[in-house]
Parts: sequence; structure tokens; C-alpha cells
Amino acid sequence: MLKSLFIALGLGGVLACCQCSAVHAAPRTVTLDVSGMTCVTCPITVKKSLSRVDGVESVDVSFKDKQATVTFDDAKTTTEALTRATADAGFSSTVRP
Repeated sequence: MLKSLFIALGLGGVLACCQCSAVHAAPRTVTLDVSGMTCVTCPITVKKSLSRVDGVESVDVSFKDKQATVTFDDAKTTTEALTRATADAGFSSTVRP
């Protein structure tokens, strides 16, 4: 009986931990307005700079729309880190509302 209780408590703790992790780590997608892209090779630089940010899962950059769509793990990075990455590459950006 006591052994069953310990097993149940241990399993409950593991399940609670897993649920907690799932709540904190969620993929998020944002669109950045990127200024300064003047030629068709600029999106390559923007994409590389964003892809190097820890937690970024995918990046799609449109030269025509002057935008970057970024999917990232919000437990590993922030929108501020994304805009800083583009700025460090020479392209200022803002999160689109």
C-alpha cells in the first residue's frame, strides 16, 4: 500500500513537471517590418541573422513586402532579441502589430 502511494506521488510529480514545461515553451510567430532592404540579396542577410538567434525555428523574408516572418520558441528568445539581430546585421526592424 505504501509503495503504491509513493509510485502514485512520483508519477504525479513527473506529470506536473511535464505540464509545467509545456505551458512555458510555446512556439510563437511574429512579423517584423524590416527597413533598409534595398536589393534582392538583403533578405539573405536578414534571414541568416535571424536564424542564428537561439530558439528560432523558421524564418521567411520577403524583399517585396520588406518583412520577415519568424517562428520561435518564446522560452528561448524574445522579440527584442530578434530586432537586435537584424539591427546588428544593419537592418532596423520593428514588430508588426
